Amino acid sequence: MTAQNRMEGDIMEGIKRNILLNPGPSTTTDSVKYAQIVPDICPREEEFASLMKGLREDLVRIVHGNQNKYTAVLFCGSGTMNIDVCLNSLLPEGKKALIVNNGAYSARAVEICQYYGLPHMDLQFPVDELPDLNMIEKVLRENPDIALVHTTHNETGTGILNPVREIGELAHRYGAVFTVDTTSTYAMRPIDIERDNIDFCMASAQKGLTAFTGLSFVVGNRTIIENSKDYPKRSYYCNLFLQYDYFEKTGEMHFTPPVQTIYATLQAIKEYWAEGEQAKWKRHTRVFNAINKGLDELGFRQVIRPEWRAGLVSSAIYPDDPSWSFEKIHDYCYERGFTIYPGKISTTNTFRLCALGAIDEQDIYNFFEVFREALAITGVSVPVRYNLNV
Repeated sequence: MTAQNRMEGDIMEGIKRNILLNPGPSTTTDSVKYAQIVPDICPREEEFASLMKGLREDLVRIVHGNQNKYTAVLFCGSGTMNIDVCLNSLLPEGKKALIVNNGAYSARAVEICQYYGLPHMDLQFPVDELPDLNMIEKVLRENPDIALVHTTHNETGTGILNPVREIGELAHRYGAVFTVDTTSTYAMRPIDIERDNIDFCMASAQKGLTAFTGLSFVVGNRTIIENSKDYPKRSYYCNLFLQYDYFEKTGEMHFTPPVQTIYATLQAIKEYWAEGEQAKWKRHTRVFNAINKGLDELGFRQVIRPEWRAGLVSSAIYPDDPSWSFEKIHDYCYERGFTIYPGKISTTNTFRLCALGAIDEQDIYNFFEVFREALAITGVSVPVRYNLNV
């Protein structure tokens, strides 16, 4: 048997299915995995360019954007690249950005501003609270040189859902462009780019689309991109206008695209349309409710109030039990096909369970059977205990 035949035989047998409860990459379908196995092709061929044209149109369609007003610009990279692209590309000379910051990923936007030396304001709020809209308006009113407002839709570190529609309305009222990190909500929680007052949203293929890492994209307003042509050029690879302009002139990415990831993403989008936006969101909601039910039954406390949760990430606080070891719990679950993830809050020890990927509530029921076993084997009391002052 040749190596090629052995590989084909392995493919026909299927691939081990792991349930990823981390905040991305997510559990994928076998059909998305197999979509990467295609004849080799030069990405400069017209055939491949036509695939990317359809992909870009679908990415706009997913957020209900008008194709004449909005476009999608593709990059090689993770979700963070999109934040970099938007901030460094869309800030005019002599203006500053306002970062509405109540979590780790908005804090990352602040760091990007610092690295580029971009004039900015870091408007901080507690990670477990919603931004104060009155405070945001006050800052915008007192700082007419703010030309860009940025925030995160779902702060994945905690699972809080920020009021982007209201923030966007304020940004537009004071003449600013509004960019939103939708990496963990795009193609999961329904988004209407126009109604939600978003000028630019962004994501990467391995999150809500349930494809693979390596492809990121910005969906945004064509006119604003074209106007940014004359803004300071702060990056070569990560410049939004340069990449957009190359797409418009050639139909291709400026630099080598992640070919196999694009094929996988095209298949994932087919599956997105087949399931449907509302049905997919209902499935994620089923999964999220099952996660919360399981945590509640075990006595775990969460960081974010139920009414403020985005419906995608549950952030549970470590119990006050000397037997608790996240590493041991993680390893026990991982060996049995379930991945859990540490938290991202500097002041509180947490772990996260996420409702994304090609999973449903039965997968969560199966997970909690294993999770309960892990707690019992490591000697953690159930229901879990917390000190009275927590």
